[in-house]
Formats: sequence, C-alpha cells, structure tokens
Amino acid sequence: MIWLIGNKGMLGNDVEKLLKERGLIYWASDKEVDISDYKALEKFGKNKKIKWVINCAGYTKVDKAEEEIDEALRINKDGVRNIALFSAKSQIKLIHISTDYVFDGRQEKGGDAVAYREDDKTNPINIYGKSKLAGEKEIKNILEEHFIIRTAWLYGLKGNNFVYTILRLFKERDVLKVVEDQWGSPTYTMDSVEAILKIIEDDSVSYGIYHFTNEGVTSWYEFAKAIYKKAKRLGLIEGNKKVLIKSIKTEDYPTAAARPKYSVLSKEKIKKEYHLKIRNWEEPLEDFLISWRENRKGIESGVEK
Repeated sequence: MIWLIGNKGMLGNDVEKLLKERGLIYWASDKEVDISDYKALEKFGKNKKIKWVINCAGYTKVDKAEEEIDEALRINKDGVRNIALFSAKSQIKLIHISTDYVFDGRQEKGGDAVAYREDDKTNPINIYGKSKLAGEKEIKNILEEHFIIRTAWLYGLKGNNFVYTILRLFKERDVLKVVEDQWGSPTYTMDSVEAILKIIEDDSVSYGIYHFTNEGVTSWYEFAKAIYKKAKRLGLIEGNKKVLIKSIKTEDYPTAAARPKYSVLSKEKIKKEYHLKIRNWEEPLEDFLISWRENRKGIESGVEK
C-alpha cells in the first residue's frame, strides 16, 4: 500500500495519474491532512497497512519564501520531520522529493562548472533551498530507510511553471527578455514519476539520496527559445504572431530570492542503480506541449483529458 502525500500539486498530480494507470493500490492526501500536525498524519495513516510514503508536499514559492520564512520551514522542515517520524514508527519506506536549490551553483573543476553529485557539499543561497535542506537533514536524522530524490527545473500539466509562464507571455508580448546566465536541466514531471515508481516497483532497499532530471543542459533563455520553436510548430501560438526573445543577465532581472547560476545534477547514480534511460530535455518538452494542446482542446469541448 502506498500513501501519496501532496497529490494536488504539480508532481503529485502526475504521480497519482501513473499510480492509477499502473493499477497500484494507494491512498492520497493533500492539504486536508496537515503534515505539520503529527497527530493528523497518524490519524490518517492508522490501520492502512502502508508500506511506502511518497512525499510530494512542499512549500515551493521560491521568492515568497524570503518573506514567509516560518511558513516555508513549517512545511519543508517541520512537516517533513513529522512524515519521517511517522514512517519510522510504522516501519514505512519514504520517498521524499527535494531540489537542486540545496546547492549554491558555484561548483567548478578546472575553471569549468560541473554537475552536482549526491555527496557534494550543500550550500543553499535562498530560504527555499535552506528549508528543503533542513527537511533532508530531518529525514536522515530520523529514518534509516529513506530515499531523497533531488530534481530541478520541473514542469508539468498542473500548476504554475516556467513553460506555462512563457506560453502566456508569448500571447501578451512581442518582445520577451529571459535570463541567459543560469544553467540547468528542464525536467518533465512524467519522467520524474517513472523514476519514483521504479524504486517502488523494484521494492528497492538501495536507500539514500538520488538526483533525477532530464538529460542535457540549457539556460532559461535557450529553454524559452525551444518552447517558442516547438509551440510555433505545434500551432500553439496564434496566427502569424512573432515574438522576439532577448537574452539578459541575472542582474538585469532582480528577484527576491537568489538563484544558483549552475545547478545541473549528475544522474549517474540513479541510472546505474535502476538501469534508467533518461531522455534529453527537448523530447519530453514536446510531449508536454502536445499533452497540453490536447488537454486544452478537451477543456474547450467540455471533456477534460
């Protein structure tokens, strides 16, 4: 039996979708079970014979976290501690989702930026990253049988993400300025879900931290250009409208929270352990845009896909 926590979020929504498709038996909860209240977790989980917990719940408003420090810590640290305590008490295997933002983005070797491995030094540079790292530490202190999966630049059909923002701005503007000096690996939620469920389906005991993103490295600027090119070809940009995408530096687009300049994650460990073939980021981006187009048509016709 699986308990999916945070099933209404972007990643959790797709985890639930695949759980249903695979015919796996599960329970799901979102904000109706407050993870910062241990008794609420215990009440929900009582007598459910849970073997696995997948925790997709999290405070993810990166800029807002700079103001809402207590709220970010309540969910990303205290809530995670409670889930770990519940899992330890009930002898449950925990899969917890974390982030590339636990790193500072300044790792170099021989003057070149290099992908972060699971055991590289963490050093978050914003409140969101600090709160997520605090959650990781709570798990490691409490629960031996755990999996922490760090991912990055995540987008999916549900919720807010960079791809949706860019698609909206294509409608609203003729010129778009996008940061060119932050580098990472865009990651489709459905690909992440496949990796999560592989751990469960293998009934894995290879506990620890793993990194998962799609393959390849790009900048937000190049990512936006790829979205435009594919969206144009798929008929997602109305008529003959053209949008000029210009590159800018990080300092030209100030945000409340600092972002890592280079947060590429090495996937060698997860590929070796679970024999995964991970797609380059451009292929799943096309899958996502096609799914979004079909979903949008369904909504317009009154039948959501």
